[in-house]
Amino acid sequence: MLKLESQLCFPLYACAKEIVRRYNPLLEPLGLTYTQYIAMMVMWEHKSISVKEMGKLLFLDSGTLTPMLKKMEKAGLIRRKRSEDDERVVIVSITEKGEKLHDDASQVPVRMSGCVTLETEEAMQLYNLLHKLMKTFKSQ
Repeated sequence: MLKLESQLCFPLYACAKEIVRRYNPLLEPLGLTYTQYIAMMVMWEHKSISVKEMGKLLFLDSGTLTPMLKKMEKAGLIRRKRSEDDERVVIVSITEKGEKLHDDASQVPVRMSGCVTLETEEAMQLYNLLHKLMKTFKSQ
């Protein structure tokens, strides 16, 4: 059991690390890390969202999100504001600069698709299996 080749988590870890490494040169001109990029995906879709909800969507805790969001706010991509209804809730909103970044980022998925050499059906199977696995973590 304690052999690397027996571990399901190892190929997931190695693939995730390699994919993020390939994202980096595409995201660097945008001034984003991979984690900031996926946070911006949430912002482009939702425009305004609580830190807690963003954390749920991205599987990130507030200890990871808060410093990252501070950097993104300093870069002018987002705004953070306490909710008027409940001061404990922090709302993140996209700025005009953050919206403009969407167009520049639109080529990232296209360019990344060339890095994954799976057939379309295989890619969909992997996608579905990974999302099934993610759902089990959400329910725990």
